[in-house]
Amino acid sequence: MEFIETPLKDLFIIKPKVFEDARGHFFESFTTKSFLEKNIKADFVQDNQSLSQKGVLRGLHFQSPPHSQGKLVRVIKGAVLDVALDIRKNSATYGQHFAIELNEENKTMLWIPEGFAHGFSTLENNTIFSYKCTNYYFKESEGCVLWNDTSLGINWNIENPNISEKDKHGVLFSNFISPF
Repeated sequence: MEFIETPLKDLFIIKPKVFEDARGHFFESFTTKSFLEKNIKADFVQDNQSLSQKGVLRGLHFQSPPHSQGKLVRVIKGAVLDVALDIRKNSATYGQHFAIELNEENKTMLWIPEGFAHGFSTLENNTIFSYKCTNYYFKESEGCVLWNDTSLGINWNIENPNISEKDKHGVLFSNFISPF
């Protein structure tokens, strides 16, 4: 497993070592040892999976302490533009985002630590998105930064996205008070 640093501290692109032959492929999608070698303590307690059609946008979501979550995200089928927004108020990259395409072909994953808001837009129909979480979902701790806040400058590579009512009413970043 190769961990690649991003411009945002503690946010890593992870490229698994893929073994392919005529039968198909195999790769390890997570090992505790690999994470500990990078000083990442990730005790996963919940796995989530979503199915989305092309043009769906989900985010920018986070959970506040003490229910905050680290996430290891990947695409099983299809493709997404995955976005992580640094909401750690003492971070040198507070308010900056990182975007990467995750798809079934590149098998790339993204480690998103606590203190980031997360979202993705689906680039193909029937996209299956998977994420491992370090804490359980707790509705009262969920938060949402407005996905299309122009001050964030996120290019979602999508026109007229299909979004939930909750995501339509995310907080403008200028009005956001970070719990991190």
